[in-house]
Amino acid sequence: MAAVTQRPIELHYWPTPNGWKISIMLEECGLPYTTIPVNIGKGDQFKPDFLAISPNNKMPAIVDPDGPGGGPISVFESGAILQYLARKTGRFYPADERGRVEVDEWLFWQMGGLGPMAGQTHHFRIYAPEKIPYAIDRYTNETNRLYGVLNTRLAEREFICGAYSIADMASFPWARLWERQGQDIEPFPHLKRWLAANAARPAVQRGLAVNAADRQSNSPTDPAVQAVLFGQRAR
Repeated sequence: MAAVTQRPIELHYWPTPNGWKISIMLEECGLPYTTIPVNIGKGDQFKPDFLAISPNNKMPAIVDPDGPGGGPISVFESGAILQYLARKTGRFYPADERGRVEVDEWLFWQMGGLGPMAGQTHHFRIYAPEKIPYAIDRYTNETNRLYGVLNTRLAEREFICGAYSIADMASFPWARLWERQGQDIEPFPHLKRWLAANAARPAVQRGLAVNAADRQSNSPTDPAVQAVLFGQRAR
């Protein structure tokens, strides 16, 4: 197992599903970290200092003062951060190539499917000023399809890849918001059991609690906040 850093990792963070992935991973690994809030409702993600480490103006991002070779390294994109921290600590990521490929498949399934589709479901069901039935149905149905895929996967496994891994940490923060996505969890018993197993983990509970009060400081239905969050073009 790789040596664990003693200097705190900087976590640039806001309490959202993508942010929770990394606070959960840091808690699960027992890594010391400090939290630097990125208030996405006020536009902190567009500040030059943040763009220097996250050029896509999205959080989370991390700065590890003890990166490869002993110098600092910054990492953006939640999936890349999970992989980096897993390689650094030797935890929640198989050492053998077959096992690692399996975890990568489901990590990228979340990054390219569950997260974006659930996020669009949130947008059109909750935040969009105009309720567009086609868009609501399109993303609610696709999220339902993805829940079916995950439920089938979990029918014979405790966690997505058997043992608890970064694949679970990536998907759980989105799937726990199933009610906001217009879903009924009862047709997905294996998914329901998996959600409860994740939620019962003490490190998950600690990760979800990080800066939890900040989540209430901005209302995504506030036009001023929406102007920052939605409809941005190239700068």
